[in-house]
Amino acid sequence: MTSLIKDRAAFETRVLRVLRPAVITVLALITLFPFLYMLLLSIRPIEELLESPGQLWIGPSEWTLRTYREVLTPAGDGGQGFLGFLANSAIVSVAATLLTLLVSIPGAYAVARLRFVGRRQVHFLFLAVYLFPSILLAIPLFVLFTRLGLRGSLAGLTIVYIAQTVPVSIYMLRNYLATIPQSLEEAAAVDGYSRLQTLRKIILPLAAPAVMANALYVFMIAWNEFLFALLFLVEDRADWTVSLGLAQLSGGIEVSKTVLMAGSVVLTLPIVIIFFAAERLLTEGLTAGADKG
Repeated sequence: MTSLIKDRAAFETRVLRVLRPAVITVLALITLFPFLYMLLLSIRPIEELLESPGQLWIGPSEWTLRTYREVLTPAGDGGQGFLGFLANSAIVSVAATLLTLLVSIPGAYAVARLRFVGRRQVHFLFLAVYLFPSILLAIPLFVLFTRLGLRGSLAGLTIVYIAQTVPVSIYMLRNYLATIPQSLEEAAAVDGYSRLQTLRKIILPLAAPAVMANALYVFMIAWNEFLFALLFLVEDRADWTVSLGLAQLSGGIEVSKTVLMAGSVVLTLPIVIIFFAAERLLTEGLTAGADKG
């Protein structure tokens, strides 16, 4: 019986040793192929694409950056003005990320550590925000921000993104902060640290992976969001974000598909770079605290 168990374990180990790289390779190809194909289309001359639309690969000698020049050139000079859109998206995304963390970090700490009436209900109430689809909140927010004079401004759009992301950020950070031993805070209190000093000098360094994960989450939402950007900024092209610019390209009959693919690469590339640069912290932040929610 013991021999059979050992033989079975050895067989499973050999099978897994063969299947693991095969499965990883297949999944990697499935994941990367759409982006690689988009990249190849973006550097392909439109004339070549019309002649051979089914050709997946072209030689380096046929590559062109003409599409990227058209996408990044200001609209006044005959381009699509994506440099301005990228700047607007960066302003909104960075501001939304920083302000969301500024609110959600002390909020998550309060939910994780402080005892108050309705603490458990408040904790789950944060997630109730996501029971309502964005389109349901769009009209009230549109009317409210119009009356406040914030519609048509990047500041108003940033406030909307903060309101969207703060609840789930508090929920995610709370689960991580709950795993940090309270004995560390007690030791800090003995040393004379206030709550704020403990949060800044003890909790934040330990929670860096979770904070980074939340920062990436908020940044990606603000960078890619389209509905509220359309409602708030459509009237003035100078304030458009990159998602609005890409929607304009996709709806334009006179815009070639190679230019559209170049715009898609410009939209996607910053997120890909940021994600891979912080992949380790993101993974740690998403997995830590999973057992102690």
